[in-house]
Amino acid sequence: MASVCFYFQLHQPYRLRHYTIFDRDDSYFDEYKNAEICRKVANKCYLPANRLMLELIKKYKGRFKISYSITGVLLEQLEMYAPEVLGTFRQLAETDCVEFLAETYYHTLSFLYSKDEFIEQINAHKQVIKRLFGQTPRVFRNTELIYNNNLPALIDEIGGFDAVLAEGADHILGYKSPNFVYRPQNSSGLKLLLKNYRLSDDIAFRFSNRDWNQWPLTVDKFATWVNSVNGCGFVVNLFMDYETFGEHQWEDTGIFNFLRHLPEQILRHPDNNFKTPSEVVAAYDAVDSIDVPHTISWADLERDLSAWLGNPMQENALTELYRLENKVKRTGDAGIIADWRKLQTSDHFYYMCTKYFSDGDVHKYFNPYDSPYESYINFMNVLDSLDSRCSRAISEQQQFRVPAGQMILNSA
Repeated sequence: MASVCFYFQLHQPYRLRHYTIFDRDDSYFDEYKNAEICRKVANKCYLPANRLMLELIKKYKGRFKISYSITGVLLEQLEMYAPEVLGTFRQLAETDCVEFLAETYYHTLSFLYSKDEFIEQINAHKQVIKRLFGQTPRVFRNTELIYNNNLPALIDEIGGFDAVLAEGADHILGYKSPNFVYRPQNSSGLKLLLKNYRLSDDIAFRFSNRDWNQWPLTVDKFATWVNSVNGCGFVVNLFMDYETFGEHQWEDTGIFNFLRHLPEQILRHPDNNFKTPSEVVAAYDAVDSIDVPHTISWADLERDLSAWLGNPMQENALTELYRLENKVKRTGDAGIIADWRKLQTSDHFYYMCTKYFSDGDVHKYFNPYDSPYESYINFMNVLDSLDSRCSRAISEQQQFRVPAGQMILNSA
């Protein structure tokens, strides 16, 4: 049996506007650019891909199934700038062939810095998925598939989850295959689904690469690779950005036609099917546990944290950002808290990455800055402004707070 488990990640950050130390405006985000990019990606990817998914689900009468994780920050932007996309996602939710997963609302690295903030964001994300699509997520994927042995215990503590997704990195698998279900360490009952990065990346990154020795990637060829899992695995986890379809791989590469014909070829093998992550968890027992003492992710060749924590600028920006947590929350100001959380989005630190060699094009994609240093300076200018806002808000609270003794004196 080979069950194909498609999982698509959807995310767009709130990009910052150019902000200098002389700015006194509390409006940090480039609304024009964010709206422009959101609508562009909606027209090139989200709308045509969603319509194709609906077509395939109808054509195969429930045999074709998929799953999505959509960040809260993108859902907010879709509501403002491309509400028609949300309409197509609601249609997908109504098919009972689509599962929505949970993650951090703001697509953050909070798992690494603040347990309280991490939990708050997951709960907020679960609420918005329930409100928009009528589902309560049972499977969790951390930002950028960031994972280590500490994550499962924390997800157990939150409760309500059956599984976690992670990268099937070679250095943590060893001789094991990503095509089985595993148990994480430090968990009482969760299961672990690992990305088959080779087959996933064949679609997501290599599809249009004419220098690739397997180009062109046809549905027949790809289905043959999936079929080879029969007898030596249960599931082929194809995890990728949804923007693969139409944005990273443009329509003229043939990516939509590839997707349109892929289910037919997969389902020709009598032992193949499509399952959502929850269905995979229900169908297959875990065969072993996986030990991940050092943090992994699905980013870059290293599959570690170096995309966001690979240089002193990134480390300093993240440290200073989370150092403000208590101060931000003491203000009780919804606008300040929301801005602080938007600043947590991992993209801001990705833009500061200096690893421009084999993965350079990936790091420059949708990057509004000319250099990592410009990104860092801009971010820190905004963070300094936010810190000042917090100080003013707390000062105003103290100014208007009436001392307890004064209250008694006045009442007398």
